[in-house]
Amino acid sequence: MSRVCAVSGKKALSGNKRSHSLRATRRKWNVNLQKVKVMIDGKPQRIRISARALKTLKAEQAGK
Repeated sequence: MSRVCAVSGKKALSGNKRSHSLRATRRKWNVNLQKVKVMIDGKPQRIRISARALKTLKAEQAGK
């Protein structure tokens, strides 16, 4: 299973790790994925969603 948010489509970012002497080695920043039960078409389903998208969904739900 890949590290992709089911709602926003966010993926892992890549870049360089820099040591004190500024040598560059490749590294990865993974997405903060959470497993959440969500109602989809009236059925509860477990999806992997980023923490940022989860926070947004909860804010929208509270505003209703």
